Amino acid sequence: MPHFALYKTLVRTPLVFPSSSHTLLLAAASRSEIRASLFSIKHGSGEFFYYLFSLRLVLHAGKTNKNASKALIAAEYSGVEVKLVDNFEMGVSNKTPEFLKMNPIGKVPVLETPEGPVFESNAIARYVARSKADNPLYGSTLIDYGHIEQWIDFASMEIDANIAKWLYPRRGFGVYLPPAEEAAIAALKRALGALNTHLASNTYLVGHSVSLADIITTCNLYLGFSQIMTKSFTSEFPHVERYFWTMVNQPNFMKILGEVKQSESVPPVPSKKPAAQPKETKPKAKDEPKKEAKKEVEKQPAKAEAAEEEEAPKPKPKNPLDLLPPSKMVLDDWKRLYSNTKTNFREVAIKGFWDMYDPEGYSLWFCDYKYNEENTVSFVTLNKVGGFLQRMDLARKYAFGKMLVIGAGPPFKVKGLWLFRGQEIPQFVLDECYDMELYEWKKVDISDESQKERVNQMIEDCEPFEGEPLLDAKCFK
Repeated sequence: MPHFALYKTLVRTPLVFPSSSHTLLLAAASRSEIRASLFSIKHGSGEFFYYLFSLRLVLHAGKTNKNASKALIAAEYSGVEVKLVDNFEMGVSNKTPEFLKMNPIGKVPVLETPEGPVFESNAIARYVARSKADNPLYGSTLIDYGHIEQWIDFASMEIDANIAKWLYPRRGFGVYLPPAEEAAIAALKRALGALNTHLASNTYLVGHSVSLADIITTCNLYLGFSQIMTKSFTSEFPHVERYFWTMVNQPNFMKILGEVKQSESVPPVPSKKPAAQPKETKPKAKDEPKKEAKKEVEKQPAKAEAAEEEEAPKPKPKNPLDLLPPSKMVLDDWKRLYSNTKTNFREVAIKGFWDMYDPEGYSLWFCDYKYNEENTVSFVTLNKVGGFLQRMDLARKYAFGKMLVIGAGPPFKVKGLWLFRGQEIPQFVLDECYDMELYEWKKVDISDESQKERVNQMIEDCEPFEGEPLLDAKCFK
């Protein structure tokens, strides 16, 4: 039997031999990968021998890699031996031909096993956890398993991804764009809010003990807590704070992560000004007169001033909307009126809107989602609209919008009303926000009283709207 197949057969169950005359032979090539320990137990007149097998696993990553920590912590809980490769150097070790055979794109971590390499950190952590039969890290029931996988995906897609979008541009690993950062922070807060609600009544994510979901979620949170999520940011989510500090102070976590300290500040935005290049100095000739040297020194300040002028950043081009003729409508005044009106909304806010509205400086637009038949799940539909509003952040200075999700049941309809500076939808919005093409857009004719009343109803969140109940109404302001 091939030794890998033999491992699969024997790793979970000890072999029992009725007498010492039975032996087990392993191929010489397997001895460095599968190690057998022989134990004997005497029972009555017989002697029984137990062979216990352990698998040699080697993890290729740096010691401080939080993605590698997932597998190492899982190994501590599972009693599985995982060796961290010696002298791993990021940017060097992962570029070697040997490493690229294991992962062609050179990313870390990679787990080296007798049966071949495994990459992607969550897959590695799962492999390590499943190396032990009936591992409590995977729960005890099918629904436990489902919930563990659910939280692993949530931690990766909603927490880790948004921490990375916030942190990495500030670390210089990507282009820093303020609207993209604001969208990432908003999405992260939404995710932490959902996690905070769950943890309000749960010590662990699933069940009553640490699971693989807790390990992966904590490692993802570790990046945020230690690098960018300050106390002032996380204090909004007290149950997440309690959960995180409980996890990282567990012995198996501490053994891998060490002492964890929360970031005291958000990393600054990298400077766009290029580093000054050292000036080349030509060696002086031995017989060069001293006067020439003096002249060279006198020229230096002038050259330095010229260099500073060259390095001065060019002014950013103005948004075309800023070049439009002034409008009598002040958008911030309308947004303030909308936000502050709590009663008599139609008499105060709606009337105030039409008093302020400048049809020459602004335009109103209806939008209808083209693919409403796909809106069969309520929370997915709401997330779709929420994502659209986040991506519209680049137009916040020039727009106001209302988005309605309509219907008592699926498929839900998505309709919107938008106020834009100028007479057309801004071109930079059409270019940068891909959601725009998912909607049919129609310019409002305010001379049509029925269209004007529809505007009123959408601003007011009138229910029922066009004969159907509102599932939700979102405002962009």
